[in-house]
Amino acid sequence: MVGRNDLTEQKVADALAALGNRTRLRIFKLLVKAGPDGANIGSLQERLGIPATTLAHHVASLTKAGLLEQERRGREVICTANFRMVNDVLTYVKSECCAGLK
Repeated sequence: MVGRNDLTEQKVADALAALGNRTRLRIFKLLVKAGPDGANIGSLQERLGIPATTLAHHVASLTKAGLLEQERRGREVICTANFRMVNDVLTYVKSECCAGLK
């Protein structure tokens, strides 16, 4: 588990901003559903019904924010959710829950 100081506010803000886009949120939710096996780009495109260039743009944004990882397996590119980053972001957000405003 990560402490409050292990992630910068900027990294957390970037991750949350990336998820603030409806298409990126849909991509990320699909990858969470896929679990550690992830999904290939073609499968994501087919399920979402969006053009390849649009998908590439959103996948790049999620990757840059640290929420998604990509791995080439032969001719396929497999995307997986970075579950550790998600947990770190949520831990950061919740780290001072109910501590008061003192």
